[in-house]
Amino acid sequence: MPFHQLDPNRGIQPPDQREGLGWESIRDEWGGLALVAGLLTAMTVFWGVPVLVVVLAVIAMIFLHEMGHFVAARAAGMKVTEFFLGFGPRLWSFRRGETVYGLKAIPAGAYVRIIGMNNLEEVPPADEHRTYRSKPFWRRLSVAVAGSTMHFLLALVLLFSFLVVRGKVEELPPSDWSVRSVATDTPAEQAGLRAGDRIVAVDGNPIASFDELVTVLPGPGSPVSLGIQRGDDLLSFSLELGTHPHYEDRGYVGIAPRTSRAVGMGYLEAVPETVDTFGFLTKESVLSIGRFFSPSGLGDFYRELTGQPPQATVSPAQSETLASEASDDQGRIMSIVGAVRVGSIFTDNDYTSLLWFLAVLNIFIGVFNMFPLLPFDGGHVVIATYERLRSWRGRRYTADVGKMVPLAYAVLFVLVFVGLGALYLDITDPIEIPS
Repeated sequence: MPFHQLDPNRGIQPPDQREGLGWESIRDEWGGLALVAGLLTAMTVFWGVPVLVVVLAVIAMIFLHEMGHFVAARAAGMKVTEFFLGFGPRLWSFRRGETVYGLKAIPAGAYVRIIGMNNLEEVPPADEHRTYRSKPFWRRLSVAVAGSTMHFLLALVLLFSFLVVRGKVEELPPSDWSVRSVATDTPAEQAGLRAGDRIVAVDGNPIASFDELVTVLPGPGSPVSLGIQRGDDLLSFSLELGTHPHYEDRGYVGIAPRTSRAVGMGYLEAVPETVDTFGFLTKESVLSIGRFFSPSGLGDFYRELTGQPPQATVSPAQSETLASEASDDQGRIMSIVGAVRVGSIFTDNDYTSLLWFLAVLNIFIGVFNMFPLLPFDGGHVVIATYERLRSWRGRRYTADVGKMVPLAYAVLFVLVFVGLGALYLDITDPIEIPS
């Protein structure tokens, strides 16, 4: 979601000179806007209201990101010539003052165009005082971080709303665990286990926790008798253990444990919990981005694209050893298609779950945009900071962006590869969401 133009050699031109004439008549007749409305209507008819809700939420999120850049730039006295949702051919637009607003055909983000983003862009002398590059450090910094700031503020509001509506997740005592979900076509389903059941014995031997259940189960193919507590009733189920998806020598039941519960929170209680949760999710986003873009992370991503097994294996210490949901999708990056699909599943099950998903998504995008290289917003933060450190005694230092363009295009190439790869996986192998 850039707020600038990547190509530093392309100057600001009147909008109509940059657009194809074939789209001009369409936008003049508002046909492009009607097309967008028709697509949203068709989306609702074919895929349902949850998909529409998520799409509109993502559009609002993108819009607010760019609105952050726009408001910060205007407050700094910078000249903003364009504010568009999407890229490519223009579908619909209108002009207010010196800024053109509108929609474009490729829904891959949004942008605002601020004049004079770098030292290579040619700007009329009369407008030089309104360029990004002419403003003091703190003004440039405020514009650069404004997009991610909007994401973080949105995440805080969403997390607070989620905690007030749903409550705080609290760990249960080990002895109070129960079955959260039962996988299809597994010994647990065939035997008749249900969500809410609690396994209290294996072959007549009492067990006190889920971890103990994992350790006492025999190997694959072994018959076992499970003592089940279902409400106030004690039942007995016999089944033959399957083979664990990740460990051939371990028995498999096919259940996921519920080891936590939601505890209601008041408005005042939710404030510190919101801050703590925000900090935790921000840290996890930084770590997950670092892991994904490491050589091993990109290598695993390439192997997944080509159908090869990843090098990383599932740790035996993971709590959901017998869980119905395998961890194959853990840490996988999503395209916009995958995000809409996952968000619509949350929305279809429970609208409060969508609050959590959108909060996590906003934090991830906010952190991702602060990556300290162009074309990310973080790249502009680094450049502005570097220029400030190099300026002293009233002499303003200006970085030569031309030297950074090759690296920026290399980063862009990686982003395109990852984006197309994620889109391919989201279409051919959608991420599984546990029930």
